[in-house]
Amino acid sequence: MLCIFMELDVIFSIAILIMSVVVHEVSHGLVANYLGDPTARLAGRLSFNPLKHLDILGSVLVPLLLIMSKAGIIFGWAKPVPVNPYNLRGKYGEALVSGAGPASNLLIALIFGLFLRFFGNALPISFVAISASVVFINILLALFNLVPIPPLDGSKLLFAFLPPGSAFAEFLERYSLFILLAFIFFLWQFLAPVVGFLFRIFTGIGA
Repeated sequence: MLCIFMELDVIFSIAILIMSVVVHEVSHGLVANYLGDPTARLAGRLSFNPLKHLDILGSVLVPLLLIMSKAGIIFGWAKPVPVNPYNLRGKYGEALVSGAGPASNLLIALIFGLFLRFFGNALPISFVAISASVVFINILLALFNLVPIPPLDGSKLLFAFLPPGSAFAEFLERYSLFILLAFIFFLWQFLAPVVGFLFRIFTGIGA
């Protein structure tokens, strides 16, 4: 019986992650379309159908490996929504598109978190557990993507405020893979307390 519950927990975690990543990507496309770039819409990517966004490695295999190995961190990715920055209106169009993904995850986390905070005591424990997972995973996705390392959204937000041809931006892009891996393996511990803090603020659990 314990094995069955563990398998269900893994399945729910991956399902929550996949749908959260899909919302993240669709949000990029919706804001891009609003700002004048129809690329994602014309490619059929403004859809909440996971099959249109699924990346087998990033959406299933990597999260599954992290969950099963109890790595203490869960993350994943979907196929990036195509965006043509030259179609976007406004000086900070690309920054707005990039920020839309993390903002959507924080909004999901806030909605489920407030629901737990005010109605959690009247809900079945299974629903509380699933909702708590939604909050935690979406906070994690938002903060991880806001880290200013390419290709994460935070890098595009940072680059929007740097002068064109910035040497620092060029350095980050050139060594992005190594910097990102170093962050995941050595600096993640500094982000984890922020995730826990926001989780407590949103849900009231453990506060």
